[in-house]
Amino acid sequence: MYHVVLEGRTLGPYDRRTIVGMRIKKTLSSQDVLVDADGGRLTVGELVRGQPPVPAFQPSRGEGTGSYSIIQSTLSGSIVEVEGKGYEIPKFQGEVEVRVQTKVLRVAGRFREGKSWKEDRVKFPLDDIAHARLRGSVVDLWVRTADAKQGLQRVTLEMFTPEAAGELTEKLPYTAPWPGSEPLAARGQGGGALHPMLWTAVVGTVLLVGGVLVWVLTQH
Repeated sequence: MYHVVLEGRTLGPYDRRTIVGMRIKKTLSSQDVLVDADGGRLTVGELVRGQPPVPAFQPSRGEGTGSYSIIQSTLSGSIVEVEGKGYEIPKFQGEVEVRVQTKVLRVAGRFREGKSWKEDRVKFPLDDIAHARLRGSVVDLWVRTADAKQGLQRVTLEMFTPEAAGELTEKLPYTAPWPGSEPLAARGQGGGALHPMLWTAVVGTVLLVGGVLVWVLTQH
C-alpha cells in the first residue's frame, strides 16, 4: 500500500494495481511521488517498472556537539538538481535531512553504491551561500566555491511545502535574494525587529520633523 504525495499533502493509501490504473488514466504522472508504509519513497514510474522504494533515511542524532553545531532548524527535503562544480555532493536518492546549524547548512541522506545503500552528508558554510530563490516549495541556492573561476554552484532543493522552503531561506543570515527574484520569506515583514541603524535613522527623522514644526508654530 502506498500514499501519494501531491502538493505537500498525502492521499490514500492505494494498492499497486490502483496506482497503475490511475497512471494509465493519466490521473497520476510517472514523476509523482509515493510513500510506502515504512516511509520509503519512489515515483509512480519506478513502481510501474518494479523498482524497490528508497528506504527512509534515519539521520544520526549523535553527530556534532559543542557551540559550532547548535541546530537552528531541521527540515525534510530532496535534492532536485546540482549545477556547476565545487562541493562533492553524493547522488542522494529520496528524502534528505536539511539541517541549519550555527555556521553550516548540512544536507544528509542515502545513496546507492553498487548494490548497497550508504549514508553521507555535505556541509555548506552559511557565509558561502551567496543567493537563494524561492519557487513555491522549491529553493535554489547559489554557493561560492574554493575556485572563484568556477563561479557559483547551484543546488536545487525540493522542500515539499512552501512553508518549509520559506523557513529554510529565513535561517540563512548571509544570503541575498537571487537578482530579479522575489524577497526571501519573512525578511523585513510583519513584526520583525528593525536593525539598530534603521531605528537611529527613524528616530532622527522624527526629531527633525518635530523640531521644524515647533519652529514654525513659534513663528506664528
